[in-house]
Amino acid sequence: MTRKICVVTGTRADYGLLYWLIREIGDDPDLELQLVVTGMHLAPEFGSTYRAIEHDGIPIAATVDTLLASNTTIGVCKSVGLGVIGFADAFSQLLPDIVVVLGDRYEIFAAAQSALFCNIPVAHIHGGEVTEGAIDDAIRHALTKMATFHFVAAPEYRDRVIRMGEMPDRVWTVGAPALDNIERLELWQEQRLRADVGLPADGPLMLVTYHPVTRSPIPPDRAIAQLFSALDQFPDSAILFTKANADTDGARINSLIAKYVSQRSASAVLVESLGQLRYLSAVRAAAVVVGNSSSALVEAPALGTPSVNIGERQRGRLRAPSVIDVADEAHDIATGIERAMSREFRASVSAASSVYGRPGASRAIKETLKAVRLGDVVMKRFHDAPDKGANAANAANAANAANA
Repeated sequence: MTRKICVVTGTRADYGLLYWLIREIGDDPDLELQLVVTGMHLAPEFGSTYRAIEHDGIPIAATVDTLLASNTTIGVCKSVGLGVIGFADAFSQLLPDIVVVLGDRYEIFAAAQSALFCNIPVAHIHGGEVTEGAIDDAIRHALTKMATFHFVAAPEYRDRVIRMGEMPDRVWTVGAPALDNIERLELWQEQRLRADVGLPADGPLMLVTYHPVTRSPIPPDRAIAQLFSALDQFPDSAILFTKANADTDGARINSLIAKYVSQRSASAVLVESLGQLRYLSAVRAAAVVVGNSSSALVEAPALGTPSVNIGERQRGRLRAPSVIDVADEAHDIATGIERAMSREFRASVSAASSVYGRPGASRAIKETLKAVRLGDVVMKRFHDAPDKGANAANAANAANAANA
């Protein structure tokens, strides 16, 4: 019997990471691909990126609309509720054997909740990681406890997932799926990219992505103003901005970026969605990647591009030597950019490197999804670390005896 694999995608970013897995599943005669599209893909303000999926010739099995006009904390809460209802309807119609989710966003959280209550095994990609500056950190760990199968990007992350009580034989270290794009896509040359997005042909290229820091006490207006002040110190640079995501304050950040770009229109552009081909081409062409996106830690080092990681959003993630961490202050950001673009630093990190494994994650995940036994897998057991369970029981018995 053909195994039905339902893959959920909510953003341009996770679709790019899932693309080759989606292709692998769709091309396998023993598997049936069910792609469910949700979140930012369906929003015009983020480029209606579901059209890119249709353009790729990938059939969309269902759509689940979760975004509200408000992206306040209450709006995000309500979006999760809408998502749970929508995914329940979708899963009841599709009846998948496994639901595949990636990452840590709230629409993915909604999908996993629905699958959990529908008794559908969840396969989670990129678990075990830490991003202490964002609410995504808690969502990611919650997804780990809701998931049955785990595909992680590094041995350290596998260890963490197992320490959270997951069975070791259900946790696989496969590396980051993003690296498959770097291996398989034929990236554009810098001149073509600049012409396509409307940037001047000269000046060092900066690729800038700044997302909301959902656990930071710093107001978004102040944080983004510090970034702009730092960028103003590099008037000869050509700056390519990509939009912030749909988290709380994302719309406000995008509005401020659009205003900044309008004041620097000769040398800066804001693009709603670059897609994986243009985005990775920009990463490779850039003199520096600036902001707080995970791509500065995963894709940029793998392409040999220095990156300046701002603030706390990615705190806790593994990083290569090409990543420079700076505070949310204009002076620190500018100093980091200057160092990243220096001849000495670029020479020291010019060779591509990755702490997130090697290409091949997509095929490895597909083969595991195809072969893994299902049966009673939704009945999860908690895996205690060796001797920890016995030690805890002994300690509890001793405490009870002392209190008797």
